Order: sequence, then C-alpha cells, then structure tokens
Amino acid sequence: MPLRQHLLELRRRLFFAALGLVVGAVAGWFLYDPVLSLLQQPLRDVAQERDSVVALNFAGVATSFDMKIKVSLFLGVFVSSPWWLYQLWAFVTPGLTRKERHYAVGFLAAAVPLFLAGAALAFWALPNAVRLLTEFTPDDATNLIDAQTYLSFVMRLLLAFGLAFLLPVLMVALNFAGIGRAATWRRGWRWAVVVAFTFAAVMTPTPDALTMIAVALPICALYFVALGVCTLHDRRVDRRRVAQGLPTLDGTLPSGPGSPA
Repeated sequence: MPLRQHLLELRRRLFFAALGLVVGAVAGWFLYDPVLSLLQQPLRDVAQERDSVVALNFAGVATSFDMKIKVSLFLGVFVSSPWWLYQLWAFVTPGLTRKERHYAVGFLAAAVPLFLAGAALAFWALPNAVRLLTEFTPDDATNLIDAQTYLSFVMRLLLAFGLAFLLPVLMVALNFAGIGRAATWRRGWRWAVVVAFTFAAVMTPTPDALTMIAVALPICALYFVALGVCTLHDRRVDRRRVAQGLPTLDGTLPSGPGSPA
C-alpha cells in the first residue's frame, strides 16, 4: 500500500476511533458519580486507618465540572475499547486475506479482556500507592489532594497498565501481518523481562518487592504466550510455503522431490 493510502487509512481509523470515544464518553457522563466514588475509596481507607483528613480538594470554581468531563472521557476509553481496538487491528493488518481477517474476532476476544485486566491490576495496586505516597504527611496536618492531580495520576496508572497488557496482542497482530517474526521476539525475551520488571517498579511506587513481582509476572507470562502463538503461526505459514515450492519467510529453500532446481 502506498504511503499516501497508509496515511489516509490512518486518518480514517483515527476518526472512527475518536467517534467511538465520544459515544463512550457520553455513557461515562452518566457513570460519573459511582466511578468517582470508587476512585476516592483508597483515600477514604487511608483516612480511616490514620484517623486523619485525606480527601480531594476542588480548588477552582469550575474544577468539579472539569473533573466530570475528564472522568467521562476516561470512562469513554474503557467503554469504547472494543471499538478502538478493532480500528487498531484493521489498520495494522490491512493486507490480510479474507480468511485471515476473521482473526479480528479472536483479536478482540483477547485484547478487550486483557486491556481491562491490566486496568484492574493497576486498580489493585492503587491503594498501596496511595498509602505510600500519603504516609509522609505529618501527624498534625491534613492532606487535601488536588482533584485534578489525583485524577491524572489514577488515569495514567490505569491506562499504562491496560496498554501494557495489550503489547502481547500487538505482537501477534504484527506477526500475522508479516512484520514481526517469532524469531525476533524470541531473541528479545531477556530485554522483555527487564522492561516488564522496570515498568512494574516504576508504576508501583511501593517499598515491597511482592507487589512489583505480582505486576511484572503477568506481563512476562503474556509475552511468552504471545511468543508461542507467533511461533505456531510462523510454522504454519512456512509449511504452506514449502508445500507450494516457495522458500520460508526466513529464506530457507524447501528440500525434497518438489523443490525448485
């Protein structure tokens, strides 16, 4: 596909993804109150444990309105995740055959739960992060946290973990598109483990190693599962090419009676 068509396709997919995000944000507008209460639960738990004031502070006149818009957009990302994930798949794999395009169902069936599972893991780690970051408050002081700052912190945490859990699915999508071979992912497995543990250490600012390991191990496991899927796919493609008398994707020529001279 020429570069111009790639850019036009990218613009088209981004437009459809943004449209789905707007629709999801409208749904998020009506879910604002229960979700905001859920996001504040770690603060309430810390306040109860320490018998002190730990709460959100809406500093400006329009801060509460800004918060509702941001939370709605934040929820829109999750509500519309099946739609924009499909747009990602459709852009990454435009050259697949009609049969291979049916893998879009499997892509969405894996990507959506993984994205939500990553966000759920981040929410599990959130109370520990809040507890650690607020424990430096002096005993005779109150901790009024800026609402905008807290929301940005939570949004980055949930989205970062959700997107991290999507990386193995992206590996498989690139492999199916013929861009990334399993051998490439296999050679980089050590770096993948290092990156997973570094990501877990940065995104979970807690003093205990148990939380970091609990976050890093699922990411590593997903990487190796994706590597296995890519390996099986490459073997299937190579067998099909050999049966047709063509070299494998890594350049190995077929041998045997049907081989080209």
